[in-house]
Amino acid sequence: MTALQQEFFLTDSSSFLAAAVSHVYFHLLVTTILLLVVYLFYIRSKCIYLIDFSCYLPPDNLRVPTSHFIEHSERCQVHEREAIDFHTKVAERSGVGNEACAPLSVHQMPPDSSLIRCREEIETVLFTVVEDLLSKHKVNPKSIDIIVSNCSIFCPIPSIPAMIINRFGFRSNVKSANLSGMGCSAGLLAVSLAKDLLRVHSNSLALVLSIEAVTPNGYRGNVKSMLLANALFRMGGVAILLSNKKRDRQTARYKLKHLYRTHMGSNDQSYMSVYQENDKSGHLGVSISRSLLHVAGNALKTNITDLAPAVLPYSEQLLYGWSVIRKKIWTVSTQNEIHLPNFKKAFDHFCIHAGGRAVIDAIEENLGLNKEDGEASRMTLYRFGNTSSSSVWYELCYLESKGRVKKGDRIWQISFGSGFKCNSAVWECISHPDPNVRNAWSDRIHLYPVEIPIIADH
Repeated sequence: MTALQQEFFLTDSSSFLAAAVSHVYFHLLVTTILLLVVYLFYIRSKCIYLIDFSCYLPPDNLRVPTSHFIEHSERCQVHEREAIDFHTKVAERSGVGNEACAPLSVHQMPPDSSLIRCREEIETVLFTVVEDLLSKHKVNPKSIDIIVSNCSIFCPIPSIPAMIINRFGFRSNVKSANLSGMGCSAGLLAVSLAKDLLRVHSNSLALVLSIEAVTPNGYRGNVKSMLLANALFRMGGVAILLSNKKRDRQTARYKLKHLYRTHMGSNDQSYMSVYQENDKSGHLGVSISRSLLHVAGNALKTNITDLAPAVLPYSEQLLYGWSVIRKKIWTVSTQNEIHLPNFKKAFDHFCIHAGGRAVIDAIEENLGLNKEDGEASRMTLYRFGNTSSSSVWYELCYLESKGRVKKGDRIWQISFGSGFKCNSAVWECISHPDPNVRNAWSDRIHLYPVEIPIIADH
């Protein structure tokens, strides 16, 4: 081979190799771009959007002022004097105000807890909020693909979803489910179930209904731990419309970012902290243990262990991790306390389950929050009472009515319930909520917040 041929061969080989390498790089680039597009499409298609929600506003004639509650207890002659005095003490310190309502059956003397009255309460609340939600967004009932409801105490036949399907004429192939016995945390559990179903069924709408029936929940005995529910629980409910349709992002108000569930049922103290049973006289009721706040605190800590890495900035995670290491190394030092993460760096608003004044106080303290952070929870408890699983939605409704929720804000909903469970849902606001839109708070939002008197124990 001559020198000229060798030079031509080397030049041609170099050109061939360069072209081959360029070809490989081109294919790698195209493949990477395609994978990225597919990944982004997958992530986008798996987004769960909250289009809207509607909370039930009871009429004023169903209000149960504390004075009426006590008088009703006395006139019904169901409880002993000691039990009535305990009722009075709890009612005055509960944080529940005079505007909280109870269904018509509870106003009767004696209260009527029959099956027909239970159905009437469920129908009154849920028919109202579903009608409001669907009509507001011009949603045809037949376009609903999934319906999930939750109600702990009342579990009728046919089911609660069947009531809605019958009333509004849903399709015959609508997927329905009902959660019972799950306590005050069931609202976020219902959202979790709807989320999982939406992950499987693309291009679908889900209707979530959260309610607790007050009618069958009244306790007629004299055991103090079982009398607490009578003074705390009131009438309420919510309908929530979720979607995984990409086009609904334009009209949706929130996007679900995270949902974490914690169940402490393997621990006996947690399991027994909220327990339905018959007392010695045979009266059925729900016993609320003295250890409830301790149990709730432990459940919250466990839940935060899962939630925190997903939401807290790295600076807060490093401070927390270093404080744990330092605590283990220098156990005798009083200055080596575990760092309490600043959750305000992760969230703009907090919706703490309005289970009672003591519950809200304890969670505020555990999370290092101030009174303003818990305002929505306190005002919801004051005006509507403990509405169980729907309380966190009344709180979000309060924040919207006050004009505090802005596009880009993150909201942390925290719920607690029997079992014992703690659930967290994180929503990102993706729209500009209009505080003037009619909702459960519209008529009196200008009167809130109110100063709630604290009555000291004697």
